[in-house]
Amino acid sequence: MTTVAVVAHRRKRLGGGLRVLRAALHDRGVTDPLWYEVDKSKFAPKKVRKALGDGADLVFVWGGDGTVQRSLDMLAGADVAVAVLPAGTANLFAANFGIPEDLESAVEIGLHGERRRIDLGVVNGEHFGVMAGTGFDALMIRDAGRGLKDRLGRAAYVWTGARNLGRSRAVVRIDVDGELWYEGTAGCVLVGNVGRVLGGVSAFDDARPDDGVLDVGVVQATGPLGWGRVLTRMVVGRTERSPLTEVTQGHDVDVRLDRKLPYELDGGDRKPTKRLRVSVDPRALLLCVPR
Repeated sequence: MTTVAVVAHRRKRLGGGLRVLRAALHDRGVTDPLWYEVDKSKFAPKKVRKALGDGADLVFVWGGDGTVQRSLDMLAGADVAVAVLPAGTANLFAANFGIPEDLESAVEIGLHGERRRIDLGVVNGEHFGVMAGTGFDALMIRDAGRGLKDRLGRAAYVWTGARNLGRSRAVVRIDVDGELWYEGTAGCVLVGNVGRVLGGVSAFDDARPDDGVLDVGVVQATGPLGWGRVLTRMVVGRTERSPLTEVTQGHDVDVRLDRKLPYELDGGDRKPTKRLRVSVDPRALLLCVPR
């Protein structure tokens, strides 16, 4: 028998809300799930740990990418199936695996979808499922999180992105698998486990979440014109063909900056640092995905 748990960020919305989620589970025979709610994503790991201690072997995570990331960090390596209910602003993790922003469909995938083993990344000790990075993307995400997402939704990223186009450049050194790969000025450094970012745009064309490696990218663009060229290439062609980007793959990535900058993982910002240590955790998560 499957023991089902729900870890929910109660301030996030999907469909008719948590009341409808209870009904959807009940209609499918899950009449008494383990149920945990939090007010902030940072409290999710404690509830996930409680769910595992209470014997859950299927955990539904209700929330945005921040709640999902913090939950995955606790679930990595556990022999427990994870089902995502995308109730956030961007829902990048869910979108990369075809999990729809539809409550009934997402519940069905959790209970009866395929179980797929996927890799996770680890940056400075925390797991991530989508990507981590510093520079432009981290500044954009940090500023969007200051209440703008609640008011503007995804448009908040457009607003804060425009404000940070010229503020993110730093001198960086990047070692991949123990060897120097890049040294110079960069506006953005990304390390991805999957390929797609906001709007379905592909940042890493060859990224696969179960290939045992991470994709690494550096953007050298400056100002609106340079970033416009990069984004156009991302939309209409292959990212690595842009003269303003460099891309590679590896298992271990060491990023050193000449000054402290904030970094992000799966859409959540972290405190400024001068170093990112990133590695892959192969086959760390058992994820419920569409058949």
